[in-house]
Amino acid sequence: MNIVRQNTDYAFRALINLAGRYGRDVISTKVLAEEEDISYQFACKILQKLQSAKLVRSSMGPKGGYYLSKPPARVSLLEVIEAVQGRVSLNKCLLADDECKRKPNCPVSKKLAQLQKHIESFLRGVTFDEFLDNGGPERKAATKNLKGRKNGP
Repeated sequence: MNIVRQNTDYAFRALINLAGRYGRDVISTKVLAEEEDISYQFACKILQKLQSAKLVRSSMGPKGGYYLSKPPARVSLLEVIEAVQGRVSLNKCLLADDECKRKPNCPVSKKLAQLQKHIESFLRGVTFDEFLDNGGPERKAATKNLKGRKNGP
């Protein structure tokens, strides 16, 4: 069982690419798909989900494309996972109080809830600027120059 699904992995790749361009330029879906080895159709679906979650924006026109809607340091792994595949949950009993009648007295549910909080906290704490530090000199320079910017191009 994969906790992070393939489409979410593709979303991570796309957002790392966009984070590396933050504040400088936009990228077309076609070019992004080619650069990140994602099928064009899959990239379109992923970018639509990310746009619905307000993580990316698009600009129209011949030189249009997608860009990150906020600084990479303000985009977390948790946001991306939830945008693409929905809420992370170790067990369906953690999704809603009425999911299991045994939940109030279940010792396993209580431990799973603790683990759930740790996982969410960890994923919320990992932001896309962290991935840019390993992206080579161009991405490092771009990140340093753009940390204070609020918008895309």
